[in-house]
Amino acid sequence: MELTDWRAPMRRRLSELVSQAAALVAIIIIMVVLTIMSPEFLTYRNLSQVVVQAAVTAIIAVGATLVIVTAGIDLSVGSVAALSGVLGTMLMVNGHIAWPIAVVLGVLVGAGAGLVNGALIGWTRLAPFIATLGMMGVARGLTFVVTGAVAVYGTPPEFNVLGQGLVGPIPVPAICLVGVIIVFAFIFMRTKLGRYSYAIGSNADASRLMGIPVSRYLVIVYVLQGVLAGFGGMIAASRVSSGQPNYGTGLELDAIAAAVIGGASLFGGQGTVSGAIIGAFLIQLIRNGSVLVNVNIYWQDVIIGIVVWLAVLWDQFRRRRITDRARST
Repeated sequence: MELTDWRAPMRRRLSELVSQAAALVAIIIIMVVLTIMSPEFLTYRNLSQVVVQAAVTAIIAVGATLVIVTAGIDLSVGSVAALSGVLGTMLMVNGHIAWPIAVVLGVLVGAGAGLVNGALIGWTRLAPFIATLGMMGVARGLTFVVTGAVAVYGTPPEFNVLGQGLVGPIPVPAICLVGVIIVFAFIFMRTKLGRYSYAIGSNADASRLMGIPVSRYLVIVYVLQGVLAGFGGMIAASRVSSGQPNYGTGLELDAIAAAVIGGASLFGGQGTVSGAIIGAFLIQLIRNGSVLVNVNIYWQDVIIGIVVWLAVLWDQFRRRRITDRARST
């Protein structure tokens, strides 16, 4: 029994590394193919666009990974990002609030949505799928109500730096992404929240018996996901210098797909920040490459859907192997 205790985590970690390695190999293959097929691919302009476009998905995917680690899911991030973006821009345009303060308030809108999700899931024991599906509808509806389904224009030029600015040759969204990676890598690996999230995802009932305040930590997890959704929404608004009520449709699927492709298990207990980043960039390379080689835009979603199928099938396979080996020892 003692052998099982230390072997199982090692097997889970190894399966995560295999998933990430497979995604990295896929990225390398795609880059080689695109380099051959399109002279535009390796240009600074195109690669910087890939980074900027992947940054928002990657930032939200980091939060999605933390949620999935707890065996949860958040379907509301796209709508929450849109709501945060339009409210933040409205505060600048209509409220004449300084853009840094408006950005913070937009992020707090995301945190508020995450708090509602976390309260429904952690305190009332509503299933994550149902709670966040409801929030998806509420946030999207509020977005259209407050804007009248009309984009918010007139943001101050200084706000553009968040989504369009450069520090030397490095896009500001990439710097924001690096900051998120550093903070959340620390959370995952060095804090009680990270350790307890893995424990909750592995077995919530056992975690309660061990004295872990499961409900409280679930609330924190969903608040952090809301913060990242709000932050991503503000970066996206800055990129187009406006608040777009239609923004974020399908973003939740890209974020979840990035997490799963990067090795997070939909059964809970597995997932890393590095995996989320790898998955997000793989998705963006598929989208970027499709445009460069003139593939019909609708095929992008088909390709990404197939990749998600393969990732989930691999997840099920590795979980079965870990379970079977644990039983046999």
